[in-house]
Amino acid sequence: MGLEQALGIALTLLFLADVFLTVLYARAGTGLLAPRWNRAAWTLLRAVAGLAGGRRGTVLSLAGPLIVVSLIGFWSTGFTLGAALVIQPELGTAIRPSSGEARTDFVTALMVAGNSLSIVGGGDYSPYTTGTRLLFLANSLIGTSVLSLVLSYIVQIYSGLRERNALALAVDLMTDGTGDAAVMLARLMPRGDPSDLKSALGNLVGSLAATKEAHHFYPLLFYFRFEEPRYAVSRFSFVLLDATTLIETALDPQRYGGLATCASVAAIRRGAWMLLETLGAHYPTADDRTDAPVGAVSRLGSYLAATRILERAGIAVRPDAAEAYVARRQEWAPLVRRVAPTLGYAMSEIDRRSPLAQTGVAD
Repeated sequence: MGLEQALGIALTLLFLADVFLTVLYARAGTGLLAPRWNRAAWTLLRAVAGLAGGRRGTVLSLAGPLIVVSLIGFWSTGFTLGAALVIQPELGTAIRPSSGEARTDFVTALMVAGNSLSIVGGGDYSPYTTGTRLLFLANSLIGTSVLSLVLSYIVQIYSGLRERNALALAVDLMTDGTGDAAVMLARLMPRGDPSDLKSALGNLVGSLAATKEAHHFYPLLFYFRFEEPRYAVSRFSFVLLDATTLIETALDPQRYGGLATCASVAAIRRGAWMLLETLGAHYPTADDRTDAPVGAVSRLGSYLAATRILERAGIAVRPDAAEAYVARRQEWAPLVRRVAPTLGYAMSEIDRRSPLAQTGVAD
């Protein structure tokens, strides 16, 4: 075995390990090559989207499918190169056509490697020794197995995407399309009755947990972006975290004291937090910056706007909890600011409650 063939075997094993870690082991951040390839493709697509002007959102919405296709092409190229490096030294001797002159150039080796990896096979070149027959058999098994695994992986990605979109739409519908957590609470607590709120949040817990795990097991989900902000992970996570923060700080503890400590509220808060932490830790998210003083002013205005919405719905609120709301929101707001800009969303599309419009407090 020469150096060229040893390099080909090493390259094949490297790509097999990458497929194993990406598809079978399935943990965010564990792939050898795929995470770097996906980030590079995303960076390129963002640069192209930046040149598209008003069509930027449309270009970014193609990123997920294009990255899937490019990853399949990347893996296919890697396996073909590895097999070609092993096959080329054998061309003309152990591997040759049934008739005619045997070409021994690398392009011919690539063609033979591709045929040996494909399911349908084909081509004029055939193995004539035990070793090369085993090589062709191994290539066929690798090609068939990897194709089956990749197809299954794609199905799981789109299943997770459907689950995520269903959760996002459910949250948006609860806010009456406003993306405002205060409106969500007002609709779930008609005339101040909290009975519907617990069951509604409890129904969201399972979908939220599934969405969090889907991003952990299928990292490609991160790159699927929709033009409508209602489907953004950062937006529905923001709404859920803002809702639980309002429950814990703004609602009158004498009347709603049990809500802040109930299991569904705690699960929603922790689940949304864990989802954003997963995205922030394993994906190319933006660098967060410490809030300027105006950020606290904006959040104070947001609190006042929220309490006005809640009061109009007949929900008793605490007038003295603004500082607690601002402090609690500061704990999770940086996570949202890391994720949202990376996927091309402005914070005005994520935080839909306008302090300026509803309270007169400057943002």
